Amino acid sequence: MAMKAAAVFVVLIAVRAVYGADIIVGGSSGWNQGFNYDTWATQQKFTVGDTLVFNYGGSHSVDEVNEASYTACSSSSVIKSHTGGTTSIPLSAVGPRYFICSTPGHCASGMKLQVNVLAANSTQNPTPTPTPPATGTQPPPSPSAAAPSAFFTLNHFIFGASVATLFVL
Repeated sequence: MAMKAAAVFVVLIAVRAVYGADIIVGGSSGWNQGFNYDTWATQQKFTVGDTLVFNYGGSHSVDEVNEASYTACSSSSVIKSHTGGTTSIPLSAVGPRYFICSTPGHCASGMKLQVNVLAANSTQNPTPTPTPPATGTQPPPSPSAAAPSAFFTLNHFIFGASVATLFVL
């Protein structure tokens, strides 16, 4: 009986590790002009299993691009384009990802984001390569959060239930 309980416990712990967090891009500022996404990104940790959530108005978009297009603020080689006000992008592989707003002038004024996605079990801190600041001033980033996803919360419940089950057995 104890062997079955231990097996259930191990499976439940493994399930918990698969799900990540929903990371609200820009925190309460969302995906807008006048925000320093480079500074914001350096304060976050992006791991496989997380989801980037972009919240934005109708005059914006989210284009995933390659590094050259990111650097040039060009939408000529878009990997995927999103519109509609809320876009969720799962981070399913390790490595850099690049996002820009394709509205003319927005990327050049700083509406671009580079994230370095780490393995889910990584302990290193992300160090995205900062881009030179756009002309003009940008307000300091507001505190933002990696809001726990429903799966993350569910995993806490499952973990607690599995520990309680072990004590009952």
